[in-house]
Amino acid sequence: MVSVTNVAGVAGAVGAVALAPVVLGAIGFTTAGITAGSYAAGWMSAAAIANGGGVAAGSTVAVLQSAAAAGLSLATKAMVAGAGGGVGAAAGYLSKFFYRK
Repeated sequence: MVSVTNVAGVAGAVGAVALAPVVLGAIGFTTAGITAGSYAAGWMSAAAIANGGGVAAGSTVAVLQSAAAAGLSLATKAMVAGAGGGVGAAAGYLSKFFYRK
């Protein structure tokens, strides 16, 4: 039997992987670099100031820009799918408390 929790978990996993590049672009991390005036530009500026003038390799800003420029690696896709699946499964489980027959 297919449960709402299972369906929501799969939908969350697929949706998270599919939407990750869209969300990165929307906040300013693009294949061409960080968009001027975006949230990403603000984060980059704050990271550079905090690090004495440059963005540290491996920092959140650097990792997100790398993901936007090169795409998500298989390992990153697996992590994003796991997180999205967990959120989807939790939402599916909790939905049974709101929709009773």
